[in-house]
Amino acid sequence: MSAKEFPDHHDAELVLKLYELRREDVMRASRSMIVTKFLPTSFEDVLAVTKSEHPLNAAFRQCSTFWEMTYAMARHGVMHADFMLESNGEGLLLYSRIEPWLAEYREHVSPLGFRNAEWVATETAYGRLIAERFRKRMQTMLASARP
Repeated sequence: MSAKEFPDHHDAELVLKLYELRREDVMRASRSMIVTKFLPTSFEDVLAVTKSEHPLNAAFRQCSTFWEMTYAMARHGVMHADFMLESNGEGLLLYSRIEPWLAEYREHVSPLGFRNAEWVATETAYGRLIAERFRKRMQTMLASARP
């Protein structure tokens, strides 16, 4: 895939549009629910949220598809990846919560699941930095949640 070498005004317009979309009421509520209530400790927890009857299912679908679309723009060179990640790293928080069970997720839920987030987290400088920060945060949260 070819990444953009330098950001330009089109990248800025896209980043501003993404910010506007993140502020939309349903998206804001979904983001809040995922950040505060989705802390899987097993693949079963991850699988559960993919079921339509799960109370976080709509928020999970809203956030995961939003961030996959966002990160696809970077992966496919529509937008400069590191420039975009300076203000759009939150999707890597969700990715960090799925990542320990990514292979199982792809086997049982979606073979292409989180491929754009994975690319951003492994193939971009900012993505690696942000993903590592979120991995550490998740480990701390899980450790404090244990009895």
